Amino acid sequence: MRIFLLVAMLLAADRFGDVEITTFIHSSIQIEHAGKVIQVDPWSLADLPGAKPADLILITDDVGHHLDVKAIARLRKAGAPVVIAANGRQQVPDGVVMNNGDTMTFGAITVDAIGAYDIKPGEPYHPKGEANGYVISVGGKRIYVVGVTECVPEVKAVKNVDVAFFPMNLPLARMEPAAAIDCISAMAPKVVYPYHYDQEWVRPVPAGGARPTPTTRGLQELKTALTPKNIDVRLANWYPR
Repeated sequence: MRIFLLVAMLLAADRFGDVEITTFIHSSIQIEHAGKVIQVDPWSLADLPGAKPADLILITDDVGHHLDVKAIARLRKAGAPVVIAANGRQQVPDGVVMNNGDTMTFGAITVDAIGAYDIKPGEPYHPKGEANGYVISVGGKRIYVVGVTECVPEVKAVKNVDVAFFPMNLPLARMEPAAAIDCISAMAPKVVYPYHYDQEWVRPVPAGGARPTPTTRGLQELKTALTPKNIDVRLANWYPR
């Protein structure tokens, strides 16, 4: 499985004009433009083969598969800012905290922090104000990494998106396919990648155990509903078998 994972992840890159995006695992994304590298939620579960040292790291949440201090230490260039949500202060003491609604510029890269939170009660729970999604403006493109959220007004209000990474939080009954379709339809990105949709796969595995077969629930439903709306739904290999 490990060899397959390395090969699969190395091949997962798409170009949007001068911007190249590589998808890794669950919610880990690499964005490149003009020699600069942005890493979003790097997770060292699979050693992130092909991941490049980062000029900017963006962390959406404080859970280990989003905020992985080992992956940050490995990929962070000297002096590179690590942007964290409010709930990440303790784990990244020198991180740059962005609150919901903040905008910051890092060289030629502009980042807007968008609210990402849960409405339905339960565990895990993401209260309003603790976690972020990010709109990344780079190379003439607007890339929206939505983060862990339900279909809240802040998400639906984001417009003019070239590429969106949109979660389904399954099987937790948060951001089910119907809600994702509603939110994505309101946003109307040119391209959308469903991501963060298999919470069973990312759970810790006991020694000697194996990860479950990745779910595909909701993926075809998204394609069927969104393709007629001129939204290009792309399925990445987030959970290799």
